[in-house]
Amino acid sequence: MTPTGPEVAPLHGEKILVTGATGQVALPVALSLAPDNEVWAAARFTDTASRERLEAAGVRCAAVDLVRGDLDALPDGFTVALNFAVVKSGRWDVDLDGNVGALGLLMEHCREARAFLHCSSTGVYEPRGNHVFHEEDPLGDNHRAYASELPFMETYSITKIAAEAMARYGARRWDLPTTIARLNVPYGDNGGWPAFHLEMILRGLPIAIHPDGPVRFNPIHEDDIVASIPGLLDAATVPATVVNWGGEPASLEEWCAFLGDLVGVEAAFIPSHAALGPVPVDLERMHTLTLAASTPWREGFRRMVMARHPEVLGPRS
Repeated sequence: MTPTGPEVAPLHGEKILVTGATGQVALPVALSLAPDNEVWAAARFTDTASRERLEAAGVRCAAVDLVRGDLDALPDGFTVALNFAVVKSGRWDVDLDGNVGALGLLMEHCREARAFLHCSSTGVYEPRGNHVFHEEDPLGDNHRAYASELPFMETYSITKIAAEAMARYGARRWDLPTTIARLNVPYGDNGGWPAFHLEMILRGLPIAIHPDGPVRFNPIHEDDIVASIPGLLDAATVPATVVNWGGEPASLEEWCAFLGDLVGVEAAFIPSHAALGPVPVDLERMHTLTLAASTPWREGFRRMVMARHPEVLGPRS
């Protein structure tokens, strides 16, 4: 039986900062919190449609440039801050400033908040095959080989690790209760890595897969991300709390085969040592701090396909 986690009241009446608010994960978070809170979305807002969608839902938008450290558009008085911003330019100077230096500036700006949630990644763990990672396990450049195929990911793991160091420092420097949540594979109607696999399957493209199979992860639906945020904020401490953030375990092979079955196209694979290796994680700490993910991955993936490609669902969907 999947643990349900502690009962935690939804956020209500808070003044909330959500950074990276046009992104895959943060956009549904901001939209879900807007009805009951004063939500401020911080991003560059180069995508006009995303800004209009947020504002239509009652979210207040502030254009910021994290790489330059320009936070002038942000008001004071946030009670809660959720940092989902990530810069993946592939340039070390840009990505260190945007992911690490900017985090310090954000924490200083929000130093009076009751809690700060920094979204990290399970991509910070040193690769160890199908080892189930605990929060105390060694960190390392998980994306080193993957970056040879996708150069913009070259800086990802290293700057994520550096950002965790900044979050730990910021919690102590400003006595700001902080949770560092290492997100596994987020997905949902708004996209995600499995959505990229769906597009490749529909186009008949082979999916690179690491030889250390099964390539296991803990995908988590955007609904479960939203539901678990209040508990992660309540768990914020000084020094910072570190916790894995994921859902029901599944392998990449399983979910690609399932997606192919849904749309009537068999998923094809090509072995590659440059593909991401498995990163299954232990979720015991998460389940003691907040609500466990309640969306079975097959149900969540079916909903994702229905939202993004309802016209291609196969007869067995």
